[in-house]
Amino acid sequence: MNIILLDLIQTLEIIAVIISVIVIGATFYFVPVNLLVTAQFSGVRIGVTQLIGMRLRRVPPKKIVDELIKAHKASLNDVKFNTLEAHYLAKGDITRVIDALISAKNAGIDLNFEQAAAIDLAGRDVLQAVRDSVNTKVINSPKIESVAQDGIQLIVAARITVRAHLDKLVGGAGEETVVARVGQGIVAAIGSAEKHEDVLADPSQISERIMTEGLTAGTAYDVLSIDIADVDIGKNIGAQLAVEEAAAELQVARAKAEEKRAEAVAEEQYFRARVQEMRAKLIDSESEVPKAVSKALRSGNMGIMDYYRLQNIDADTRMRRSFVDEEETEETNDKE
Repeated sequence: MNIILLDLIQTLEIIAVIISVIVIGATFYFVPVNLLVTAQFSGVRIGVTQLIGMRLRRVPPKKIVDELIKAHKASLNDVKFNTLEAHYLAKGDITRVIDALISAKNAGIDLNFEQAAAIDLAGRDVLQAVRDSVNTKVINSPKIESVAQDGIQLIVAARITVRAHLDKLVGGAGEETVVARVGQGIVAAIGSAEKHEDVLADPSQISERIMTEGLTAGTAYDVLSIDIADVDIGKNIGAQLAVEEAAAELQVARAKAEEKRAEAVAEEQYFRARVQEMRAKLIDSESEVPKAVSKALRSGNMGIMDYYRLQNIDADTRMRRSFVDEEETEETNDKE
């Protein structure tokens, strides 16, 4: 009986030890003591319940505590535990938001946590935006082709110096819109020039005209300057269009000439058919002549001398006709 009782006590002790280990492990997991101590010594007031709540919400406590300590050391008083955790749960990058707030404060830029979080959730790099608002950014435009009024094509590359406007980053247009508007202005400025030499002599007239237009309306940037980096001469579009127009007119003229030639050939074929038709009628009529002559000889209406004279006339007619046929044959060969 005593042995059974001792075994039971030992089993209970083992179970108690296991439960103690599990409880201690769970406590250290849900309550990271090292983070709690670090936060307290850094001046960040955070409770045990908040740490446990982060574990339950699957939020890494170390990431939140580290950013809170960083914000506290930078005297960012508007950064709170709840807002920081909410931004993390919204899939935001809290590290870049805090770094952006620190950079903005050091640069004397008025930026609060709500603005920075909104910019980050809008899909923009808030830290890079702060840097672009402090340091100007140069955007290299692609080569833009335009044609002056004299028909000469010019190829222009520009450098656009901009500064980010933090208040307009949420909902404002990006760099692509600024580059597109600059390209539109370049095309309009070159197109209004009477001669391409005027643009080559003074490229600054392009940037001066563009700067007077509303480039920054609805965008997240302020355009500080537009510099024309390169101007190249392209094709002579006016001459090329004139050549193409002349080629088109030549094709039209050839088509009309071919049409007239076809009409002439058709008319010639028609008259040849008419000639053959007349010849057939002539042959048919000539076949009646011997009958009429024979009848005249029998009836005595025509003598033998009349008959010979008629034969001479027929021979002369055939000779003349052979000359005409030879001439027609030669003309046909010459045409072919």
